[in-house]
Amino acid sequence: MRNTALRVDARKPMKRRIQQIIQRLSENNIAAIYAENRSEALEVVMSMIPEGSVVGFGDSLTLRQIGTVDLLEKGNYTFLNPWKPGINVDESIMLKKQALTSDVFVTGTNALTTDGKIVNVDGHGNRVAAMLFGPDKVILVIGINKIVENIDEALRRIRDESAPLNVKRHPNWDPLPPCGTTGVCEDCSSPWRICNKTVIIERQYDNDRYKPIITVVIVGEELGI
Repeated sequence: MRNTALRVDARKPMKRRIQQIIQRLSENNIAAIYAENRSEALEVVMSMIPEGSVVGFGDSLTLRQIGTVDLLEKGNYTFLNPWKPGINVDESIMLKKQALTSDVFVTGTNALTTDGKIVNVDGHGNRVAAMLFGPDKVILVIGINKIVENIDEALRRIRDESAPLNVKRHPNWDPLPPCGTTGVCEDCSSPWRICNKTVIIERQYDNDRYKPIITVVIVGEELGI
């Protein structure tokens, strides 16, 4: 019993920090929800996606981990998955384009700062493009491991931690970007470089004509890369 209490108490500072981040996101006109764990996160995400929706997908290990991808593939949705096994490059690009005008776009994010800024770095750019404009609704799911203090820390984390690990997920790329071997950003010119387009979302419009489209779901677990 004593050990359980200690584990619960250890989470209190993080929960307070998350509530502060949610408040800062709200001040930036970005809706945010806290989910205690991946099971709760899955319920929250799916509750925001009406059946029959056209759903775009920005490749996300986080969404795979919480089970969103499985439910979208099996459920009553038109699921635009550019990474579905068996499709070719042209089909993948077509699905990425279609996702830009989807009813709902779901993905993860690379980093979230404590003052409510959403930071992402893309290779192709389809994921960040859909975050910015096009879909009627965008849902970003983020684990607590991606919370950072500021933009500088976010960019350092992306280039020196998450990018090398993401490159290693694609061992068939030839040539493999050097960070996949060294584990350190080389500011390379590889044809498979994944750090090409950097987007920082600071806030959304706060008026009736341009309504906010982004909802952030912060999960009280470490998820993704």
